[in-house]
This record gives sequence, structure tokens and C-alpha cells, in this order.
Amino acid sequence: MPAPLPQIVRVIDLETTGTAPPAHGVCEIGWQDVALGKDGRWDLHGEGGSILVNPGRAIPPVTMAIHHIRDEDVAEAPWWQDCARPVLDPWPRRVALAAHRADFEQSFCTPALTRNADWICTWKCALRMWPDSPSFSNQVLRYWRRPDGIDHDRGLPAHRAFPDAYVTAFHLRDMLNEASLAQLIDWSRNPGLLPRVRYGPDRGKEWREIAHDSLMGFLSDRDPDVRFTAQAEFDRRSGGGSVGRASAQELLL
Repeated sequence: MPAPLPQIVRVIDLETTGTAPPAHGVCEIGWQDVALGKDGRWDLHGEGGSILVNPGRAIPPVTMAIHHIRDEDVAEAPWWQDCARPVLDPWPRRVALAAHRADFEQSFCTPALTRNADWICTWKCALRMWPDSPSFSNQVLRYWRRPDGIDHDRGLPAHRAFPDAYVTAFHLRDMLNEASLAQLIDWSRNPGLLPRVRYGPDRGKEWREIAHDSLMGFLSDRDPDVRFTAQAEFDRRSGGGSVGRASAQELLL
């Protein structure tokens, strides 16, 4: 009997015509799987891949300048509704989907296409697990962390679907080998917990360093990540919760 195929988390990345569906459409999807091995460790699995997608509309020059996918490249490509489901739902092996700043991918990858999959946002998880990083973009984390085993050329060019998914998969692998799957999913359901203040007079400071009056102002900020973090720091000062590096208890949830 052949050995059963392992459970996987499928990392995906999208290149699109813009940021706001349905006004904008997908023009490429890439993926790379991370699988749980018999030794209880997670690692990259399979070759991954990418598919060009006809977005059904012209690609604006400002977007084309980011990923360099042209209208003529996708003119004969399949439509999103015809190719998304097989990539997003490799049932029954997939236990979750993942992406860096997954809120963006989720706006295009609806529950109907993903069979209501759980998602892991590697950006939100990096904020909690690696708060000392100088930035939390996919590529900054790549060069700050230098994950073991990554093939530099395979992760290029940036801003194309497969290379970006490939790089994200290394972040996810290392996260899953430090924290539980359930914990990463739980963190990903909330806004981002920012380790440092983003802007204003306190820019760059850790949240525990700022004055009470400044903290109170952030509680009504327009940015949901800022509001969420300010509330977490307020709760910490009131005797509960934490802001910054995840505790051992959190990692094992």
C-alpha cells in the first residue's frame, strides 16, 4: 500500500489588476505547499507552481509596473472561476491556506472557492513571533531571517505569484515549527498586533514606552491594527494581556 499523502498548508500569492474586487481581478495565482512530516516537523513539499489568469479587464500601467504581467500575457489564460478552486481546495489534504497579508488574498479567494478554509496570515504571525525584525514585508523577513534551505533564485523575481509564495512558505515552515497550527490560525483572525508605533511623535517606540495620553489617542485611530494594538497595551497596563513577543504558552495553544 502506498504511504498516505501528508497534510498540507497551501501558501498562495496573487497578482491582480488592483486591490478592490470586484472592480479588480486576478491575473496570476501561485502556490507552495508546507507539509507535516512523520517526524512531527513541517517542511516545504512538492514543487508548487503558478497559473496566469485572465482578469477580464485591462491591467493598469501602475499595476503592470509592479508585477510586469501584460494584457497580452493573459489574453488566452483561463478565467478565475475556472481555475481557482482546484488550486485553493486540494481536498482532503489541505488543513489551511496561508498568505503574507492574507486579508488581501481572502478578498479574492472567497469562502465558496476555498470550501470555507481557515487562513494563516504570516504577516500577522511575524509581528508576534519576530517583533525585532526591522520590517515585516515578505522580502525584508527573507533577508533579515535568511531561512535555512531557501534557493535565492527560485524566490525571484519578487512580485510574481510563485516566487512570493515560495518565500512565504519558508516563513510559514519556521512558524509552524515554533508554534501550533491552531495558534497561527487564531492570531490570523484578529488585526495585527504591532510591536512598535507606526507614526506620530512616538514613531518607532515600543507601545509600553509611550505615555498614557498618547496611548488613549490611538484607541480611536482609523487603522484597525493600531486600534487593536493600543487596546492590547491598555489591557496590559490594566493587568491583563501582553504586547510584543509571543509567550511560550501562546505558542503552544
